[in-house]
Parts: sequence; C-alpha cells; structure tokens
Amino acid sequence: EMQEEITGTLEIREVFKVTKVGNVAGCYVTSGKVERANPIRVIRDGVVLADTTISTLKRFKDDVKDVSYGYECGLQINGFGDIQQGDIIESYKVKEVKRKLGVKD
Repeated sequence: EMQEEITGTLEIREVFKVTKVGNVAGCYVTSGKVERANPIRVIRDGVVLADTTISTLKRFKDDVKDVSYGYECGLQINGFGDIQQGDIIESYKVKEVKRKLGVKD
C-alpha cells in the first residue's frame, strides 16, 4: 500500500522573472524540510495547481539538496511557470507500507 508523507512546506514570498531561465520563486520554509529529490504540489487558495518536481533548489548562489525549517531558498519548478506570491508548496514522500491483517483486539 502506498502512503504519502508531507516532509515540508514552503511559502512563496517573491517571484523573480529571469531571462532565458523563467520564473524563480523566492521561498521561506514554514515547516519541515524540503528535499530537491521529493515531488511537490503547488497550492493556491486551497486548490492544487500542479503536482511536479523541483528542477533547481538554491541557497544564495549554491545548489543544495535540501533546505530546513526557518531558512529561505530559491527554486524553479519543472514544467510550471505560473507561480505567484503567497502560493504554498508542499514537499512529500511516497512510501510503501505493508498491509496488516485485520485482526482487532
């Protein structure tokens, strides 16, 4: 059985338009830890707009694998450029959980 576990959430504080690159989101990690390898969801007003992955994740000028709670970062999203200030990004992991037999106490 597959189960999703939310590992972290980000809030987009600013959107930068970079020529030849596209839109870059300036974000603040509001909970947990965001890893570049994990899939993400872009949420605006409670509606999921995209379910994709992070193409680049940076702290200052350095490429990083993850960013923890309380830090700021810049990121670019694969195949999705319609980001706005105030959007929420949820990072999650999908893990496999073994089913248990339905024996009740």
